Amino acid sequence: MKSSATEISWSIGEIAGRFELETHVLRHWEDVGLLKPDRDSAGRRRYGRDELVRVAVIIRSKAAGMSLDQIAVLLDAGAEDRHRILQAHLDDLARRMQEMARSREMTQHAMDCRAHDVATCPHFRAGVEDLLAGTRTGFLLPRTRLDDA
Repeated sequence: MKSSATEISWSIGEIAGRFELETHVLRHWEDVGLLKPDRDSAGRRRYGRDELVRVAVIIRSKAAGMSLDQIAVLLDAGAEDRHRILQAHLDDLARRMQEMARSREMTQHAMDCRAHDVATCPHFRAGVEDLLAGTRTGFLLPRTRLDDA
């Protein structure tokens, strides 16, 4: 959305500094259609409040693991497949959160385990059995006393 002449605007350098980005990142986002800053009489980019918000949304969305293509759909008010793409992202986040929980559980187990080589720990080995068997179910084991090794 374009800014009005009375609205505060910022240069590409000011926006880049504010969000700790390189200016080429903002230019790339413009090239792929995520940003559409106004231009001043000399052709320099001027970012209004709406573009500032879009930059923040892009940053947060990237931090959530969204691709630029997904973010483009998120920012496109007329995107017909918005819900499908967002649901796919939610499904991916759920999968990654499960994987993070497995990783945390394995790391905590390794911290608590008395075995110096956790690969020799029976409970730890059980946590990777899914990978060995090709089923990939994960490490979410019930918490037990760590009497191993």
